[in-house]
Amino acid sequence: MPQTNPKGVERPLASILLHFALLGGALRGEFIRVELTDYLRVARAYWRGIVAFVLLGVAVAAGVSLVTPKVYQADASGFVSAGTATNPGEASVGDSLAKSRATSYVDLAQSRATAQDVIKTLGLDAQPAGLIGRITVKQPLDTVLIKISARASTPKESQELADAWVAALARQVQAVENPTGKSEQALRIVPIESAALPSSPVSPNTKRNVALGFVLGLMLGLGYALLRSQLDRRVREPETVERDFGVTVAGAIPETSALVRKKGGLVPLVVTGPRKDKDPVHSAESFLKLRTNLQFMDIDNPPRIIVVTSPLPGDGKSTVAMNLAAALSMSDRRVILIDGDLRRPVIADSFGLIEGLGLTDVLIGSVQFDEVAQQVGGLPNLRVLAAGRVPPNPSEMLGSKAMRRLLERLGETCTVIIDAPPLLPVTDAAVLTASADGALVVVSAGQTLDTQLRDALANLAAVNGHTLGVVLNRVSPKSSSAGYYSGNYSTVQEQRPERSAASEPAGR
Repeated sequence: MPQTNPKGVERPLASILLHFALLGGALRGEFIRVELTDYLRVARAYWRGIVAFVLLGVAVAAGVSLVTPKVYQADASGFVSAGTATNPGEASVGDSLAKSRATSYVDLAQSRATAQDVIKTLGLDAQPAGLIGRITVKQPLDTVLIKISARASTPKESQELADAWVAALARQVQAVENPTGKSEQALRIVPIESAALPSSPVSPNTKRNVALGFVLGLMLGLGYALLRSQLDRRVREPETVERDFGVTVAGAIPETSALVRKKGGLVPLVVTGPRKDKDPVHSAESFLKLRTNLQFMDIDNPPRIIVVTSPLPGDGKSTVAMNLAAALSMSDRRVILIDGDLRRPVIADSFGLIEGLGLTDVLIGSVQFDEVAQQVGGLPNLRVLAAGRVPPNPSEMLGSKAMRRLLERLGETCTVIIDAPPLLPVTDAAVLTASADGALVVVSAGQTLDTQLRDALANLAAVNGHTLGVVLNRVSPKSSSAGYYSGNYSTVQEQRPERSAASEPAGR
């Protein structure tokens, strides 16, 4: 097993650069499976933020569509005519002339003179330049058609504007091509299609805007999730623990109401008795897997004195210690569970035992171990040593020679599990680990910061304590990491933790 050697965590910039490097590889067809898995994991972890951005994008798009003035568009068209032809030759020449002049009429349709004619015809209170901006003129290639598209705030106005513009263009062409009005062969504009009354506005396009808002919101949401995943300092994945801290993830405890401990309540025991209805994921299996993983740590010399601790109160260390001790005793091992939390003991009460005399009394020599060790009903191989009276100097007592001799004697014939205080607030757990075979560090997946785990492991390393592994607590049952280690302890699978629930109240 690797010794505790917490590495410095320099994630934000390096991880972001690595992410883009891997993304580039994914675009080239490399690491596709890994990248898609990572994206799905990130989306699952921050789905609330993604949904919020999507809803915001849709709401903004819909709001903009509601407040944007409606614009209606009507289309009318005219035909460039060269007059009546008496033979095919004249018709061909007239058609060629009409096509060549039709291009020039596009500019004439957009002239100030045409706009002024429309203003006079409709009696509008507008400037020619502003009115021209509401008009689009097109001449399809190799045709003699002039198409006018007019936009206005109401359907009726757009219809009238389009028809009036074609008529005004016809008058302007008449004035240019046949100023005297006597030539019947002169080019002219003949209105051929009146504008229809539009039934719906062309702007704003609500469906398009909402779709764009959805896409933009989704992109922003995914960007937010990726950024959060790179800057998130919370411990979530077994791979992160093993890569950044050099310690193994010994097990994962799933989230279930059966492991929730109410404030001031007893620590739940789930490995004994039948499966409960409120334990849908059957959390007892996770403790049995943890027991198996401990057996694989060193087959020839398995750890016999194990400290169970955590970086901070509330990570569920007492829950893990109790259930692990019970699971070990069910495999025909003689197990002793010691309540080493001399500041806030809970083990004896949770087993329904007497809290009276216990560890502190044994250490000062007022009683013998066998006199105060209590048998747990239904678990004949498990004995519990309560904390005893709370001393004024817990750290000194736990680090004493008497404590070391007690653990050595008990470890010769039994597996000893010690429920120790958290590592960061006090030094008790580190002191105990120095006299034990190693420590299991319980962290809350999705809550414990990587800096907190780093400091906790550093406290153990400072006393030459051995870290047996990290137990990820509060893992979401939907996460594949709920069964991260199910067999060979040294086998790393691609499974990741999310959130968990084997919890204790604040202060424990």
